[in-house]
Amino acid sequence: MERRTYLKSTGTAAAALAMAGCLGGGGSGSKTISIGSDIPYPPFEYMENGEPAGFDPAIAQAVFTDQLGYEYSFKDTSFDGIIQALNNGNFRVIMSAMTITEERAEKVDFSDPYFTAYQTIAVLQNSSIDEKSDLKGKAVGVQKGTTGAGAAEGLKEELGGDLTIKRFDTIASAFNALLNNQVSAVINDNTVSAEYVSKNDDELRFVEGDGAAVEAGREAPPYLTLTIEDYGIAFRKDDDELRKEVNDALATIKENGTYDDIYSEYFAG
Repeated sequence: MERRTYLKSTGTAAAALAMAGCLGGGGSGSKTISIGSDIPYPPFEYMENGEPAGFDPAIAQAVFTDQLGYEYSFKDTSFDGIIQALNNGNFRVIMSAMTITEERAEKVDFSDPYFTAYQTIAVLQNSSIDEKSDLKGKAVGVQKGTTGAGAAEGLKEELGGDLTIKRFDTIASAFNALLNNQVSAVINDNTVSAEYVSKNDDELRFVEGDGAAVEAGREAPPYLTLTIEDYGIAFRKDDDELRKEVNDALATIKENGTYDDIYSEYFAG
């Protein structure tokens, strides 16, 4: 399913969250699903009126509560260690704009994809960087443990090693570094970067041009794409029954229009 690419304000009403009765790792008999997520990462997850909100919580509401009859709770967890925390039993699943990769799939199982994203390059409006090659000899900011960091490593190799990668605990810190001229660019998921660009459009912009999406014949966003990525919900390796239930629920909300309704709350186009 091709997805639209322009961001809507995260000020839209968030889906109601069922937060009561968290049972930690959520064993097979639990009716509350605990969800690990790195908050904030708008528009996918952020705090609103003291509660987690955003695209992922809205999908959780539609899948776990509306379709499967579970309650659920979100547990804020650093992305860099979130898979280990899942496998340690700290929560039942991960919903955190997580890209499905072969490396991660060695440690967890993934649901069917529920979102397509692209790695992109954001720079200052007055930057002289207009294409990938202009980053040679520069420093870029990424969030630790993300596929944005992986895309930066790929770009570094493409530039003959002449690229400095600065890793931050949160994507907000990476963008603060960009705005403070501590890095020359941020490499990150397009929809999340669009949140920062749209709120700071007098200071930030995307690097434009063709890229991975065009090369793959996808409906490309209007800026350079370094990679094409699918997001999935992550499960421990022994949680096949819940994963099947979630896949069935994801298919249902895509078929009955619920997914598109949620998507249109958080993304325009």
